[in-house]
Amino acid sequence: MWQSSRPGSIYDYIRLASFSLGPDGRIDGWSERAADMLGISAVQAVGKDPVEAFVPRELRETGHRAVSRILDGREWTGLVPYRRADGGEADGLAEIYVMPSAKETGERAALCLVVDVRALRGIETDLAAAQAVFGQSPMGFTLFDTRLRLLRVNERFATVFGGPASKYRGGTPYDFLPRAEAERMTVALRRVLDTGEAVTEMQLVGVVPGAEDRRRWSISLYRLHGASGRPIGVAALASDVTGRRRAEREAANARRNLALLNEAGARIGNSLDLETTARTLLDVAVPQFCDLASVDLYQGLLAGDEAPPGMSDGSAELRRVAFSSAVSDAPLATMPCTPEGGPVAVGAVHRYPFNSPCAGALRTARAQIVPGRESEEGRELGAVVHSTLAVPMVARDTVVGLVQFSRTKGSEPFGERDTALAVELAARAAVCIDNARLYRREHERALMLQRSLLPPGDPEAAGLDIACRYLPGTTATEVGGDWFDVIELPGHRTALVVGDVMGRGLRAAVAMGELRTAVRTLALLDLEPAEVLAALDEVARGLGGGEGRGGKRSAAGRSTAPGVPHAAGTADLSEVYLATCVYAVYDPISRCCTFANAGHLPPVLVEEGADAVLLDVPPGMPLGVGGEPFEETEVELADGALLALYTDGLVESRDHPLDEGLEAFRSALSDAGRPLEDACDHVLSTLDTSHGEDDIALLMARVHGLPKDAVGDWSLAPEARSVARARELARDQLTDWGLEELVDTTELLVSELVTNALRHGHGEIRLRLLRDRSLVCEVWDADLAQPRRRRARDTDEGGRGLQLVGLLSAGWGSRRTPRGKTVWFELALPDGDHPAPDATEALLNMF
Repeated sequence: MWQSSRPGSIYDYIRLASFSLGPDGRIDGWSERAADMLGISAVQAVGKDPVEAFVPRELRETGHRAVSRILDGREWTGLVPYRRADGGEADGLAEIYVMPSAKETGERAALCLVVDVRALRGIETDLAAAQAVFGQSPMGFTLFDTRLRLLRVNERFATVFGGPASKYRGGTPYDFLPRAEAERMTVALRRVLDTGEAVTEMQLVGVVPGAEDRRRWSISLYRLHGASGRPIGVAALASDVTGRRRAEREAANARRNLALLNEAGARIGNSLDLETTARTLLDVAVPQFCDLASVDLYQGLLAGDEAPPGMSDGSAELRRVAFSSAVSDAPLATMPCTPEGGPVAVGAVHRYPFNSPCAGALRTARAQIVPGRESEEGRELGAVVHSTLAVPMVARDTVVGLVQFSRTKGSEPFGERDTALAVELAARAAVCIDNARLYRREHERALMLQRSLLPPGDPEAAGLDIACRYLPGTTATEVGGDWFDVIELPGHRTALVVGDVMGRGLRAAVAMGELRTAVRTLALLDLEPAEVLAALDEVARGLGGGEGRGGKRSAAGRSTAPGVPHAAGTADLSEVYLATCVYAVYDPISRCCTFANAGHLPPVLVEEGADAVLLDVPPGMPLGVGGEPFEETEVELADGALLALYTDGLVESRDHPLDEGLEAFRSALSDAGRPLEDACDHVLSTLDTSHGEDDIALLMARVHGLPKDAVGDWSLAPEARSVARARELARDQLTDWGLEELVDTTELLVSELVTNALRHGHGEIRLRLLRDRSLVCEVWDADLAQPRRRRARDTDEGGRGLQLVGLLSAGWGSRRTPRGKTVWFELALPDGDHPAPDATEALLNMF
C-alpha cells in the first residue's frame, strides 16, 4: 500500500545523499541531500570533475583511477575524504557506494550513494550505549508501545519477576503485578502517554515468584518521542526499594523514639507530684507509642513503707495512679494483664495473680511482651488488644511499680526496639516518681516538724486576744525559718515572741525549732526579756559552732574550729543560726509590756482613735553575733490597743523597699476597731505577700487587761498571825468570786506558802490572787533564795509543804523579782467535768 512515511525515519539520522556521473566522468546529477550534507549547491557541482572538486590534492591520482574503474562497469565502495571549498583541507569522511549504470545511448555512467561516516559512527555509538544501558542496568528497564504492551525488558526485570526476558514481550502490567497494582500502573502509563508528564517514584507492591514476602518497587515513567516529536511509547525504570523502605521505616522509628525520649526528658519530672508524673508519662506514650497505657505503683511505697511485704514476689498491693487510652475512656476487659475481677479504675487498689505476666515482670524486674487474647464477648469499641508490654518501673535498684503499654489490632506489634524504648521511658518515669515519693515523704516530715514547732492556730492568753498567720516563702516545701510563739508565764503574764532565722528551707526550719525550744525553756525560767535574749544569743552561738563552743569567728562572720581553716563549699552552720528576734512580756494586771529586741523590726502599736506607730525599741544585734548587751523598753498598753509583731517578709521584697512596706503595713493597721482575725486577713490581702522571696510570720494581740475585781492583792506583816490572816483573806475573796469549791484547797496551800515565807524569808509578805481562765495565788517575800522541793522521811515532822503544793495544784513554781522572789501555784477553775481537788485525800496520799 502506497503511503507517505512520517518524518523521523532512519534516513533522517544516517544522512544519505546521492549524485550521478556521466560517461565523461563528470557530475551530471546532484541531489538536494548532497547539497545539504556537502555544502555545495547543484549549480556549483554539476559539470565538474568530482575528483578535482572534492578530493584533496594529494589523493587526486588515486581518485582518478577509481573513477576509471567505475566507468568500466565495476561497483566500488570506499571511504573518501572530502572538502567543502577549493584548496582547503578535508572537512569530513564519506562512505561512497558506486553502482554502474547506463544511459539511453548505451554509454557507461554511475550512480553514487554517499553517507557521512561520522553520522554512522554516532548511530552505532548510540545503539551500543542504548544496548549497554538497557542490558547492563541494575534497574529494571522496560519499553511499552502506544498500545501499552511491552516491547522489550532487560535481564534485571526478568530476574526479578522470573523467566527469560522474551517471556514478557507483548505482555501488559497484569502479567507481572497484582490486579490492583496493575490497574494503577496502567492508568499511570495511559496518563504519561497522553499528556507527556513524567511520573517519578510511583510505589508498587507485589510478590516475587517463589517468595512469600511482599516487595516494594519504585517506578518512574516517561514518554518516548521520535525525531519528529511524535510519541512512540513509554519507558519505565523500576528499582526494588524494599530494603530502602525498611531502612526508612527503621530510621523513622528511630527518629520517633528519639523524639519520644526527648519529649519525655523535657516533660517527665517537671512536677514532684506522683500522679502528675505518671499522667505525664502516659501523655508522652499515648498515642505516639501505644494505644493504651496504665501505671500501677506499690501501695506500700505510696504509704511511706520502704519495702512493703510482697514486693519481691510481685504479689503486693498496687494502686492504679494513671490510665490513658486513644480508643476507650476506660480499661478494656481484653487487656491481658487485667487482675482478677475485671478492669481496674484509677485510684483502685489491686493485686496481680502470682502466675500472671505482670507479676512475673515485677518479680524479675524485666520487661515482658504479652500477646493479646480475644474477648469472648466480642470487641469493645471495635478494638482488641493484641500486644502488651509489661515494664517494671525500677529506680535505684528498687521496683516501685509497673507500666503497661498496649497496642490494638491494626497497629504493629511490639518489637525489640519498642521494648528498649519502653524500658527507657519507664526508667525515666520511675526515677522521677521515686524522687516525688521521697520528696513527698520528706515534705510531710518537714511539714510535721514545722507545724509541731509553731503554736496552735488559736493560742490563748490572759488579757489578750491572739491572732496569727504563717506563710512560707517556698510554697513547695511549706517550711522556713520564721517563727512566732505565745508562752504563758506565771501570774497570768504572757510572752510574745517573733523570730526570723536567716535562710530558707529545712535547714532554717531546724534552726528555728532549736531556737524556739530554747526560747520556751528560757521563758519558763521567768527571766527578764533582756536576760532571755542574752541567754538565747549564747545558745545560738553555740549551735552555730561559734565562740560559745570554743571556736574562733572569722572576719566574715563564719565560725571555724581552732586551727582548722574554713573549707570552701562546706556548709556554714553559723550563717544558718544567725537570727533576729523580738521578745515581749505582757502583764495584764499592770497593763505594761516589756520589750527586748535582737536585730528585729520594731513592733507596731495601734491605739483606739490613733494611727499605727512603730514602737521605739532599741534594735540590738542579731542572735549569734554576741558581744553586745540587750536593752529593755517598757510600754503601757491601754485596753483595746492592738499590738503587731511580724517578720521582714511581710514588709520587704525585691519590688518594695522596707520603708514603703512599713508605711503600707501601718496604713493597713489603721482601722484597729475591726475584729482581730479580720484585721489579720486585711493586712495579708493589702500587702504584697505573694512574692515568695521570704517567709512571713504575723502575730497580732488585742489588749484587754484583767479587771480590778479579778485581782486580790494584800500586804502582810512578817509575823505568825499573818498565816491565819492570809487564809481568811483567801477564803473571803474566793467566796466573793463564787469559787467556794476551791476554798479548802486554797486555804491549805496559802497557809503553806506564807509559813515558808515567814520561816525562810524576811521582810514584808505580799499575797495576790488572780482569777482569769484559772486561779493563781502568789506569795512575795524579800528573800532571794529559791524554794527547793525535797522528799521528807517518814519520821520527819515537816518538809512536806511543797510536796503538798505539787499534789494539789495544777502547777507551781517560783521566780525572782527585783526585791526578792515570788512563789506561786495555779488551780483549775471547777466545772462539771473537772471537780476541785480533795485536800484530805492528798494529805493521806503523802503517808
